[in-house]
Amino acid sequence: MTYDAIQPDTKDWTWVLDRPCPECGFIAGAVTADQLPEIVRDNATYWEIYLAADNASDRPQPGVWSALEYGAHVRDVHRIFGERLQLMLTEDEPRFANWDQDVAAREGDYAAQDPAVVAEQLMDAADEIATIYEKVPPDAWGRRGTRSNGDVFSVESLGRYHLHDVVHHLWDVRAAAKQATVAAYDASVATYVQGSSFSEENRSVLDRFLAALEPGDHVLEIGTGPGHDAKALENGGVRVRRTDISEGFVAHLRKQGYAAACLDPLTDDLRDPVHPDVPYAAVWASATLLHVARDDFGSVLARLAEVTRPGGALHVSLKEGDGEEWTNRGRVEAPRLFVYWREPALRAALDEAGWEVLEVGHADGRLGEVWLDVLARRRA
Repeated sequence: MTYDAIQPDTKDWTWVLDRPCPECGFIAGAVTADQLPEIVRDNATYWEIYLAADNASDRPQPGVWSALEYGAHVRDVHRIFGERLQLMLTEDEPRFANWDQDVAAREGDYAAQDPAVVAEQLMDAADEIATIYEKVPPDAWGRRGTRSNGDVFSVESLGRYHLHDVVHHLWDVRAAAKQATVAAYDASVATYVQGSSFSEENRSVLDRFLAALEPGDHVLEIGTGPGHDAKALENGGVRVRRTDISEGFVAHLRKQGYAAACLDPLTDDLRDPVHPDVPYAAVWASATLLHVARDDFGSVLARLAEVTRPGGALHVSLKEGDGEEWTNRGRVEAPRLFVYWREPALRAALDEAGWEVLEVGHADGRLGEVWLDVLARRRA
């Protein structure tokens, strides 16, 4: 694979130590030295999943690295920064040798490397540098070192700079998270369908949702999955447009005789293809937007509001918690990315996107989790 189309990165990124990164959102000042080991190791687990994907070596565009190439780069970043940290901890104000990441990619032929090998090497390199951070003596965080261009770092500021690099590259391949989660569902459609049914715990929420609608109203469902909720909604007298981002679930629904669309609520046209100028009466998104990246969540909510009539209803259910997590708990064997929410932040996101929150219920799930069940109304 040619590297000629790749534009070398010649930017000086040291400014991220002083202000937030407008792209990935990293805030150096929010990270304390004792947090570095855990965040570095957590970051590496994402790469292990991304590099296991069938398309890990595919470039999204000719001039953009693949997940494999980014992963190989992150592996080498961990190694380089590990070497620099060791120098700073054992020598007085060392000067670092220059490292050109674009030359390293060419000479190492990142694109031709084995994704599984890169994943293992990246995990090892991340653990090694995390261990170095764990063993930094309290009085050594201020020790200094100088980069070849003259930039001076302390051990602590170099740690933050290193962390931004690997966090930013996760942002660079953020589409891989969605792809891996969708692929996990696609691979488990039969198991999911056989092991699931309409949850009677949702009955009261569904009844209150239907109470705001009239018979024959058109409801857009995001993430129809096996179709249990759609059937329950239709039994309540409304019409449902079934959509899912998983081609596997869409194929299952069509096999059952239902019209279904493969649709990404972040990027695809959400309007009714038959009557595009007629807004939906409501949107049902149960246990599906919990896979939407936090930075994209507000955009999805706003896009749903745009295709819903004023006063129209919305149901969203998400898992309560902090941060995000890759997990294979439940009916899907492969890991999926879950984004957790707390009620105040969830209410704020809904309000900003044009929804009036009517209620946020808290319900216990079958695996010990807590669900946030939202009913909202589109503001006029």
